[in-house]
Amino acid sequence: MMKKSDVAWTAIGITAVLLSGYLLYHEIRNLSLEDLTDSLAAIGSRDWLFAVLATLGAYTALAWYDRIAIAHLGKSISWWFITLCSFTTYALAHNIGASVFSGALVRYRAYRSKGLTPQEIGILIVFCSLTFVLGTLLAAGIVLILRPELLERLVDGGPGLARLIGTALLVTIGLYVIGAWRQLRPWQLGKWRIEYPRLPIVRRQLIAAPLELACAAAIIYFALPAEGNPGYLVILGIFLASFSLALLSHAPGGLGVLELTFLAALPELSTADVLAALIVFRGLYLLLPFTLAIIVVLTFEAGQWSRRHHPSRNQW
Repeated sequence: MMKKSDVAWTAIGITAVLLSGYLLYHEIRNLSLEDLTDSLAAIGSRDWLFAVLATLGAYTALAWYDRIAIAHLGKSISWWFITLCSFTTYALAHNIGASVFSGALVRYRAYRSKGLTPQEIGILIVFCSLTFVLGTLLAAGIVLILRPELLERLVDGGPGLARLIGTALLVTIGLYVIGAWRQLRPWQLGKWRIEYPRLPIVRRQLIAAPLELACAAAIIYFALPAEGNPGYLVILGIFLASFSLALLSHAPGGLGVLELTFLAALPELSTADVLAALIVFRGLYLLLPFTLAIIVVLTFEAGQWSRRHHPSRNQW
């Protein structure tokens, strides 16, 4: 049975989708299907290739999240198994929504089969979330300092405020690095005791997470037309804001939230071009991995069933 908190977050996610859908309808009600298909057709084969490569880069970096967490725990699990587990976890969670299916169940089923305890799996999940947060803070801080005018696209605020926020984000990252360097007191999150990782682990965190976000934003960047394109750093900044809002809203797949944020932040581009780029993003980063993840889960569960009923066979 779902816990009350799960029901609450599910309700929030559904509400966010409905509200976003209503607002999005008013943004695109005059858009014709022909305009949208023309924008999709205008995306060149070279840009499609780069978008596909960016997708592969993003999911490779996501697999690195789990590998870093496993290294932090001092465990040894095959790279191939970790990659499949990570891919499946994020492909499902991105589409179904963190409020309904956070990926904890997939990781629990997979890593328990490799001998990890429930507490170790809990630490792994928290650690992967921490890696994502660190990457978002680092990437956002850099973007706001390099392109402070970006903030005006999203909220009322001048370059000075943007640089101040960017500096604060980078200082936060610096404090985390210092905590790891000095091995300060562990964090206590409920029943979980999270120790500061070793500096080599921190270095990997601060590479893997920004890399994943940079690759994911690149999918949209390559799908947008060159004319009127404000540049990669701006697209990255908008993506960070929209993706964070989508996660906070608990809307499955950020449905409507991503579209509204990008449409509001890119007034210089046509609505059809922006929506076409987001369709490419959803297809490559969300829907295709989601389909493959379902196949992986079914294959894994079939292997587990076979192992239980035919112990003499090798485990999948």
